[in-house]
Amino acid sequence: MCKKLSFWLFLFLIHLSANAQSKRPNVIFILADDMGYGDLGVTGQGKFQTPNIDQLAKDGVLFTQHYAGSTVCAPSRSALMTGLHTGHTPIRGNKEMQPEGQYPLPDSLMTIPKLFKKAGYTTAAFGKWGLGFPESSGSPENQGIDEFFGYNCQRLAHRYYPEYLWENREKFFLEGNDWTEKTTYAPDLIHREALSFIKKQAPGKPFFLYIPLIIPHAELAASSMERVKKFHSEFGEEKAHVAGKGGDYGPNMNLGGYQSNLYPRATFAAMMEEMDIQVGEIVQLLKERGMDENTLIIFTTDNGPHLEGGHDPNFFNSNGPYRGFKRDLYEGGIRVPMIMRWPSEISGGRVSEHTSAFWDFLPTFSEMLEIQLDQLTDGISMLPTMLNQAKQNSHEYLYWEFIEQGGKQAIRKGKWKGVRTGLQKNPDAALELYDLETDPEEKYNLSEKYPEIVKELMLDLSQARTISPVWQLFPGEK
Repeated sequence: MCKKLSFWLFLFLIHLSANAQSKRPNVIFILADDMGYGDLGVTGQGKFQTPNIDQLAKDGVLFTQHYAGSTVCAPSRSALMTGLHTGHTPIRGNKEMQPEGQYPLPDSLMTIPKLFKKAGYTTAAFGKWGLGFPESSGSPENQGIDEFFGYNCQRLAHRYYPEYLWENREKFFLEGNDWTEKTTYAPDLIHREALSFIKKQAPGKPFFLYIPLIIPHAELAASSMERVKKFHSEFGEEKAHVAGKGGDYGPNMNLGGYQSNLYPRATFAAMMEEMDIQVGEIVQLLKERGMDENTLIIFTTDNGPHLEGGHDPNFFNSNGPYRGFKRDLYEGGIRVPMIMRWPSEISGGRVSEHTSAFWDFLPTFSEMLEIQLDQLTDGISMLPTMLNQAKQNSHEYLYWEFIEQGGKQAIRKGKWKGVRTGLQKNPDAALELYDLETDPEEKYNLSEKYPEIVKELMLDLSQARTISPVWQLFPGEK
C-alpha cells in the first residue's frame, strides 16, 4: 500500500512541477540599437510608422520614465544583464579587445540568462552581444545562453554585410560577403534564425529569447531599396553621406566604420520600418503556435539616438522632447521608451510614469520566477507596476557615469536631475540642476537657486559608486 501511495505521490508531484513550469511565461526581450525616445509612433514619430511596436504598447504597458543603463552600448547592456548601474557594474564603457570583441563580463555574477537557465528555461540570444570576446568569461555560452547566433563584437556589428557571424562558438560565413561584396544582409538572417528558434520550442517548455538588434545603429543600410525609394519620394532631396577613409566596403575598409549613403534619411526610415515588420512577424508566429497569451514581450533600446554614419536625428526628432543624444547623460541620451506585453497577465492600453531603469530587470525577473537573488543589485522589481498592482517600491535615486568625453556623472532623484561633465580634468566640476517636472528639456540650470538640493545630490553622487581599476572616472583612480 505504501509503495502505491509513494508512486501516486511521485506522479502528482511531477504533475505539479510540470503545471507550474507551463504557467511560467516565455520571455522575449527585444533591444533596439541606438533608437531614440521619439523613434516610435507611440512616442510621437511622424516621419515613418511603427504599427507593430505601437500595438505592443496598446496591448500592454508603455513606460515613459524608463532609462537605459548607459549612453553607449556595452555599459548599458552590462547594467541590463547584471542589475547594477554604471557605478557598480563590471563594464562601464566601450573597451575593445583584439582581435575581436569587448571587455568581458566576469563569470562570477548572476545575469539575466543565468537566472532563466536556473529556472529551467531554454535560453537563446540572436543579434549583437558585445559583452565579451569569443571564449572569454563574458561570451554568450558562459553567461547562460544555450543558443547564440549573431555578432560577438559590437565594432563588427557596425557592418550590416559582415563576412561572418558567430553560431555559438563557430564562425558562420555569410554567402557572398567578403568585406568587399555585399550579398547577405545580416539582420534578415539573424531574424530568420530567431523565428526558427521559436518554431523549435515545445509547448509548455518555457524559453527566454534575447534579441539585441543592430537596427537602427549606423551604418545606414536597408535590405529593401523599394522602401528606401518610397521614403526618398516622401522626404525629397537630401544630402548624401560620404564616408571617410576606410568607410566603404573594399580592400582598404575599416571594419568598424560606416559606408557612404546617397539617401541617409530615407534609409533610416526604411530600416525602422523593417525592424517594425520583424517585431510583427515575431508576434504573428507566437499566435500561430498558441504561445502568444503566455509570452512576455519587452521592447526597448540601449541608449539615445546616434549622430553617426550620416544619420540626421534632428530631422526625425529622434530624441523626442529631450536634450542630448548618444554619449550624453542628458535625457535624450538615456531616457528610452520601454514596452511590456503579456496578454494573459498585463492589462492593455496602460501608460506608466513609474521611474525605472535597466538594472531593474534582473530583480523583476527574479520576483517573477520566484528565485531569490544571492547578490546585491541596484534594481527594484517592476513586477507590481507590470501587473497593475497597488504597491510598487521606488528608487531613492538613479545613477549613471560615463568615462568618455572627459568623464560625466548624472543622477535623478524624484523630479530633480543633476549632471556633471569634464570630471577627468576637474573632479570638483559644478553640478547642473534641472527640474524634470517643469523642464523636461533640461534648459534651465537651477543650481544657484537651490543650493541645498545641489548639496544633497552631490552627497548621493559621492556614495553611489565604487572605484574600478579598469574604468577611471576621476584622475588618479586605482
